[in-house]
Amino acid sequence: MIEQIINALVTMAIGVLAAFVYFWGTNWLLDRFLGSDDPALPADQVTRLDRMRARIRPWLFLAPALLFMSVYLAYPVVATLWLSFRDRTGAEFVGFSNYLWAFQDPSFLQSIGNNLLWLIIVPTTATAFGLLVAVLADRLWWGNIAKSLIFMPMAISFVGASVIWKFVYDFRGPDSPQIGVLNAIIQAFGGTPQAWISVPFWNSILLMVILIWIQTGFAMVILSAALRGVPEETLEAARIDGAGGIRIFFDIMVPQIFPTILVVWTTITITVLKVFDIILAMTNGQWDTQVLANLMFDWMFRGGGDNGRSSTIAIVIMLAVLPIMVWNIRNANAEEVTR
Repeated sequence: MIEQIINALVTMAIGVLAAFVYFWGTNWLLDRFLGSDDPALPADQVTRLDRMRARIRPWLFLAPALLFMSVYLAYPVVATLWLSFRDRTGAEFVGFSNYLWAFQDPSFLQSIGNNLLWLIIVPTTATAFGLLVAVLADRLWWGNIAKSLIFMPMAISFVGASVIWKFVYDFRGPDSPQIGVLNAIIQAFGGTPQAWISVPFWNSILLMVILIWIQTGFAMVILSAALRGVPEETLEAARIDGAGGIRIFFDIMVPQIFPTILVVWTTITITVLKVFDIILAMTNGQWDTQVLANLMFDWMFRGGGDNGRSSTIAIVIMLAVLPIMVWNIRNANAEEVTR
């Protein structure tokens, strides 16, 4: 333990020192070769050198980030796209065979269907619950405590949350005492305990509950901040005109924070498209719960590995996420312009 802490501290010190040396050194070289301190230089040349330094200096600060982005983002995308046109070993070019296989494979089509189900239910439900909690918590004296409790799942990893909910859905057999909360409640009301995680369709819904439980806190925090930005004068004018609480909420609050609602919804949507940990920890993709990310993992790391097909699924996931990200960024830029 002590050795790991020392290694971490040494790594941090080396990183800080390297950053200092880089920024100090590059700026020194820039001033050394494009300096304008020589009194013999004509005024127009001094101006030109100053402009050149001003243009180059920001790129010195951006260069490390651009390098890391190229190595860890751009290159993997290009390499994955290249592998999607190759065979399982990545040695032989097979054209669009992997893509033709994907859209004819029952497991791939089922994974797309499950992903669509997640997309329909999770972002909308988590956003709606987050908005509801944000509105109600502000009216309670213990609202901050409620917000803290609801936000707490955000601090738990997806795998940790899955382990918690495994105990909620646990099934010990029809004649055994039920330690799973869900089955214990059903048994207390005279119902029959079920192995819920193995029941097709409903097991996917129960897995979605885990992500909704996690993401509701995120939606609540963002939307609560947006609601506080609604002008109090507008709300007071609506009350004077006789508008009730529900009408004020839907006709005044929601329209004014609608851009924020869209940002929250799209952010959760991107998370849903990449969902992996919950399915792997809860069902391992069994009982018709497979999604694209888990299918990609299976083809890459199980059964000998298939570089071509796993890369094809990865590209499909990326193409599904890309339009939402672009739309989100364009909306954010448009909102900045209107301000």
